[in-house]
Amino acid sequence: MSAPAPSPLAIVDAEPLPRQEEVLTDAALAFVAELHRRFTPRRDELLARRAERRAEIARTSTLDFLPETAAIRADDSWKVAPSPAALEDRRVEITGPTDRKMTVNALNSGARVWLADFEDASAPTWENVVLGQINLVDAYTRAIDFTDPNSGKSYALRPDAELATVVMRPRGWHLNERHLVDADGVPVPGALVDFGLYFFHNAQRLLDLGKGPYFYLPKTESHLEARLWNEVFVFAQDHVGIPQGTVRATVLIETITAAYEMEEILYELRDHASGLNAGRWDYLFSIVKNFRDGGPRFVLPDRNAVTMTAPFMRAYTELLVRTCHKRGAHAIGGMAAFIPSRRDAEVNKVAFEKVRADKDREAGDGFDGSWVAHPDLVPLAMESFDKVLGDRPNQKDRLREDVDVKAADLIAIDSLEARPTYDGFVNAVQVGVRYIEAWLRGLGAVAIFNLMEDAATAEISRSQIWQWINAGVEFEREGRTVKVTPELAREVAAAELAAVRAEIGDEAFAAGHWQQAHDLLLQVSLDEDYADFLTLPAYEQLKG
Repeated sequence: MSAPAPSPLAIVDAEPLPRQEEVLTDAALAFVAELHRRFTPRRDELLARRAERRAEIARTSTLDFLPETAAIRADDSWKVAPSPAALEDRRVEITGPTDRKMTVNALNSGARVWLADFEDASAPTWENVVLGQINLVDAYTRAIDFTDPNSGKSYALRPDAELATVVMRPRGWHLNERHLVDADGVPVPGALVDFGLYFFHNAQRLLDLGKGPYFYLPKTESHLEARLWNEVFVFAQDHVGIPQGTVRATVLIETITAAYEMEEILYELRDHASGLNAGRWDYLFSIVKNFRDGGPRFVLPDRNAVTMTAPFMRAYTELLVRTCHKRGAHAIGGMAAFIPSRRDAEVNKVAFEKVRADKDREAGDGFDGSWVAHPDLVPLAMESFDKVLGDRPNQKDRLREDVDVKAADLIAIDSLEARPTYDGFVNAVQVGVRYIEAWLRGLGAVAIFNLMEDAATAEISRSQIWQWINAGVEFEREGRTVKVTPELAREVAAAELAAVRAEIGDEAFAAGHWQQAHDLLLQVSLDEDYADFLTLPAYEQLKG
């Protein structure tokens, strides 16, 4: 067999990394280059279509199920492909980035699935992109361990039978990888880099382990975007010579437009579909983004006041369960983001009760599994689903034919009684500044105020600041009514910067990216032109 031709892709503006040659091989890069050549033009068309659809929503302030795909929804005969054995039981899934410590801890966590995240829980430095791929290869070859440099504690993998099944999440279609460009200097979509390197190196290896290349697809906005992923899967499986249908994909329904196309998304991916997931924070961000100029009835209250029991959120999750089970797919519930405190037992007690109620509700509603962000929450979530499932791997036989969700139910934001508050505004600024600062240091999953935050929570924070200012929201502050203005945002952001400096000291403050984070938050919160994604301008400032 002749050696593969040199890749038509170039690595630019990136310092060499240890062991990068193991994943950035000529053959792997040639595969990524072919994905780029075949599929990036269609990706670009679909991104343009997003802008057109957003303009239509701005004009009409409404959404509906698609008339042109009504026949797919009405046809009861089709189902997604049967689940592979490794994905039959997904009752608890843990999420997190692919750094070495998380890789070992997530695989050992007792969860059935680990969402190995190259997306919202990972800042896309070249180091995170490449070393994350190396860590997963090392995990599958059992060549991974980790010793904490601070505590000296060592972590090693448990026996294979006790490890979580990996479902890898590549970046969304909108993000490019600036360090990998074609002959014309055009960057390759991050989604194709993450998918391509992982699939090329691990697809056969995973099959040999009795599993397979499984993926979570983020930020999907339409069934046409799901169709593009399906085309990628078909080509990739042929290219490396594994059977069609080996890939399995779970789609996050984390955009409001995708909520109206759940059945169509499963239909497009039906030979490769594994399920749908209810991604709550990105979903709220998407509602604000799409209806940001729709007037007072679309103004969301404080993000922590929008629970999953809100009528429009109930409509979304119940429709998701019904849709999945009608088509033979798994329905996976939302995130429990709480991070247990090592110091405050009372905080833990209150939070655990909220998590338990949330997971009990999901299991009772018919979900087949749910997400947690911390290993300590795995047993708690497992208990909720064990009570309902028992020895059954899932409850896909529970069809939820009692559910009848109308188009208007999904955007009935004004059904909420809660209203924006000053404390909620301050929290949005605090979370935004603190998360962006960590992201600029290369951290994508960050514990803030006992919650594991990722890019989705920063997105909802800055979107609410933008929306409240532009909608002229008023709330009570120290006994008087104040209007949300750019000046108020600047005042609160300056106060947060001063509070952080007092909290961590001048030296640590100077070593961080605090002023940069403050400025970036205000930029994306106050600019008249709303940035589609915070991570686009942030990526321009990300070093490495």
